[in-house]
Amino acid sequence: MESTVIEIRTGTAETVVDLTSQIAAFLRSVRAGDGLLNVWVPHATAGVAIIETGAGSDTDLLAALRDLLPADDRWRHRHGSPGHGRDHVLPAFISPSASVPVIGGRAALGTWQSICLVDTNADNPVRQVRLSFLAG
Repeated sequence: MESTVIEIRTGTAETVVDLTSQIAAFLRSVRAGDGLLNVWVPHATAGVAIIETGAGSDTDLLAALRDLLPADDRWRHRHGSPGHGRDHVLPAFISPSASVPVIGGRAALGTWQSICLVDTNADNPVRQVRLSFLAG
């Protein structure tokens, strides 16, 4: 198994960050052939999604999360900025990991799919993402 950690600066606003090019660079660096890629976010307030980006889906995802998990005072988890409890519920809806087949050294994604970090926690502007490749 080959593994690395990349650092992502998410800033102070909720965001969807496309990791696909960094993942492709990692797979090239380990000379990946066929196998399995695991993307893991070791944070209690972020997740990994495989979605289309650039055509509005990433913005739509954040809007849907705002509707589903409003940043208000309903949450029992109350440290951090107002409504921060919702950020701790996020990984139940957007998993903190994803596994993707790798074929011929490339993530076997569909035409419009990207692998993205989803982060609604404005209190934590820097995230780590662990990329692991297991050869087949």
